[in-house]
Amino acid sequence: MTEIDAKIDSLVPSWLYVPDVAERLGVEVTRVRQFMKEGQLIAVRRGENRALMIPADFIGEEKIVKGLVGTLTVLKDDGFSDEEALEWLFTPDESLPGTPVQALRENRGTEVKRRAQALAV
Repeated sequence: MTEIDAKIDSLVPSWLYVPDVAERLGVEVTRVRQFMKEGQLIAVRRGENRALMIPADFIGEEKIVKGLVGTLTVLKDDGFSDEEALEWLFTPDESLPGTPVQALRENRGTEVKRRAQALAV
């Protein structure tokens, strides 16, 4: 888990506390922490109390957004830090259009993953 800078914080429209993510996914908090440890979700410390938070856009209807886990794996394999991955996922891309995370939420994960893989070249 990492501290977050103001630029990335401003890119992410909304955040969820870990217990809220657990509730939305219908799992225990310990399972969400395991997702974070395994790289399936990115959590950062935010706010005055430095609470762990996860971007709300990562969570769909009772599951992690389809394609997110694979995209995070590709970005990590490309050498991206958690902060860089968040910035990339939430920065508008004219060619998608929208942000990569919006495209994932719209079930356009193949396009997102292709762009993430191209970053390694």
